[in-house]
Amino acid sequence: MTTGMVNLLDGARVMPVLTVPVVSTAAPLAEALAAGGAACVEVTFRTPDAEQALRAMAAQGGLTVGAGTVLTAEQAERAVAAGARFVVSPGFDSAVVDRCRRLGVPVVPGIATATELMRALGAGLDTVKLFPAEALGGTAMIRALAAPFPRARFLPTGGIGPAQVAGYLGHPAVVAVGGSWMATTEHLGRGQYEEIRRLTAEAVGAAEAVGASDAGGASDAVRPGDATGVVNAVAAAGAEA
Repeated sequence: MTTGMVNLLDGARVMPVLTVPVVSTAAPLAEALAAGGAACVEVTFRTPDAEQALRAMAAQGGLTVGAGTVLTAEQAERAVAAGARFVVSPGFDSAVVDRCRRLGVPVVPGIATATELMRALGAGLDTVKLFPAEALGGTAMIRALAAPFPRARFLPTGGIGPAQVAGYLGHPAVVAVGGSWMATTEHLGRGQYEEIRRLTAEAVGAAEAVGASDAGGASDAVRPGDATGVVNAVAAAGAEA
């Protein structure tokens, strides 16, 4: 399951993290993100409409949609029933991890310390969410954790903007970067879907530029971002669960 999640995030590289306050914005939001080149998005369970928004975006097609801010096993169950293809949590909870395994979906728990990372690795996971990334030291924290834990792969989120994308993706242990700047609640409230498309396209372009500059320089132990099909990668992840 964990290898499938690495493949999924490698194929995405930049993942919009979404807080959708009103379900009616979900379909046009999905269209704007897909038009901007996003492959994989996270819908956070932070609003009353989150579950319905996830369902609507998953049904729209063109994106692989996952659930974020999943705090309980029951939330994970509901998210998958709504169409989530993966689950992200701000911390490590063994009940959430176990439920996702039983459901056959990849799970990325959040970590903020070496101890939490060891728990995740000990549970058989190799991909973790570094959260809140910028508050924890950003790329310096990635370097500090990656040195003693070479198997770990990181999805940093929290406080990240477009100026930090290249710095994170330049580290071989980072499989993708998550951020909310591409589609904020302010954008949604104002109906600024063209702006969402533009910001997403810029972020995807920046990530692709990092991948192009790194191509051919990675070792066998650390694979660079590639064009792995997102849907196929998620299917493989489920098969490995």
